[in-house]
Amino acid sequence: MTAAQQQQAAKNFAAYWKGKGYEKGESQPFWLSLLRDVYGVEHPEQFIQFEEQVHLDHTSFIDGTIPSTHVLIEQKGLGKDLNKPIKQSDGALLSPFEQAKRYILELPVSQHPRWVVTCNFSTFYVYDMERPRGEPEMIELANLEKEYYRLQFLVDAGNEHLKREMEVSIAAGEIVGLLYDAFYKQYTNPESEHSLKSLNKLCVRLVFCLYAEDAGIFGHHGMFHDYLAAFNTRGMRKALVDLFRVLDTKPQDRDPYLKDDNPALAAFPYVNGGLFSDETIEIPPFTDEIRNLLLVKASENFNWSEISPTIFGAVFESTLNPETRRSGGMHYTSIENIHKVIDPLFLDGLKDELAGICEIPVERTKTAKLRVFQRKLASLSFLDPACGSGNFLTETYLSLRRLENKILLELSHGQVTMYTASESPIQVSISQFYGIEINDFAVTVAKTALWIAESQMMKETEKILLVPLEFLPLKTNACIVEGNALRMDWESVVPKSKLNYIMGNPPFVG
Repeated sequence: MTAAQQQQAAKNFAAYWKGKGYEKGESQPFWLSLLRDVYGVEHPEQFIQFEEQVHLDHTSFIDGTIPSTHVLIEQKGLGKDLNKPIKQSDGALLSPFEQAKRYILELPVSQHPRWVVTCNFSTFYVYDMERPRGEPEMIELANLEKEYYRLQFLVDAGNEHLKREMEVSIAAGEIVGLLYDAFYKQYTNPESEHSLKSLNKLCVRLVFCLYAEDAGIFGHHGMFHDYLAAFNTRGMRKALVDLFRVLDTKPQDRDPYLKDDNPALAAFPYVNGGLFSDETIEIPPFTDEIRNLLLVKASENFNWSEISPTIFGAVFESTLNPETRRSGGMHYTSIENIHKVIDPLFLDGLKDELAGICEIPVERTKTAKLRVFQRKLASLSFLDPACGSGNFLTETYLSLRRLENKILLELSHGQVTMYTASESPIQVSISQFYGIEINDFAVTVAKTALWIAESQMMKETEKILLVPLEFLPLKTNACIVEGNALRMDWESVVPKSKLNYIMGNPPFVG
């Protein structure tokens, strides 16, 4: 079902159910129709369960549960106020949400819902039990045509790959936190501004190196590990200083005798992009603890190529941000919530446009339109004026590149396509993405997250075209600048004539 078809289905559903809502007789048809007609569940009667028994001091019944997506539904009749308490059979006065929470306490932990939905046929209240004291999201039946995507969680069991990425990304953040704390203790004056900025840069560089060795960017797997492992604890600091200098030096500008003096160091490629350019960075002495953390926990026992750059960028920033470290908190916008903004803003339309092109029966016409559409994707520009660690920009880039890879798959027909060294099949670039961020460290994290995203999508393109593509040296740069978006001229970052979308709250079309 395309976005346009789903939107029309939501409009039809809302029109049919307007003014209807008898709790006992119409609840089940309401939910079966919603799941089948709007969200495409082929056999909704097998997907949702009604009137499941729950034993309080009396037997009661849960109006609806969706086990695969961890949803519990408390349905009320049309006109019932979802905020007001209702007298229960045992005399207790409970709001629909409080009634649902009482049911949850009697369920096995494995059956606890992630989502609680209370509904009165005209309004849906959605409670995220990850934030049990948070305010609910409200979706009006009358607005379902435009806001159907906000109930998508009803049927999305959750992409297992995405779950894995999230787990890996959070675990990676924990490793970075351990390295940060261990290095912090080694600085002579750890609270100085220079030391703190150096420590942040050091962690960003180490993450890039760890990712690059696992993703095959540096060359053979474990290249970074093997280089450092050749040194004892005392020699690792200088080894890292030498490596950073080499990574920032073009091969033609390196010591011509480096291959003889240190072939393992000479084998590292030139990175570019400015990540390793600051030679004033302060790197403290290593300890046995740091050596073990870096070589064993961070390298041997962990695969950085599986991280989600969208999630990890935010986790990374939160791990090393002094404010969040002091409070023990962590904040990032989930991929799901990012798509609640970018899908209706532009992505749904682009997906529908590509789907329409792919259905063209005349091959020559389809090919021509696919190439025009690819150029269109490469022409779009995006700005996040308060981008933080860049997760909106990163997820948007990944989404556009997935569309581009579908184009390349259609164009290749499974055949090997030859490209010269000077050309690339990839036209969508991280240079299309602009950000403003007041925190200098977050700027670096955002750029690094986009580079990782670029690397991962290039690997996906290689699988489609069956040809190797060179990632290093970095040829493109995310246009993310350090500054106060409330005070600076946004056109100094990107001219408004070039800008298509501003992603903020609320989003704007440029």
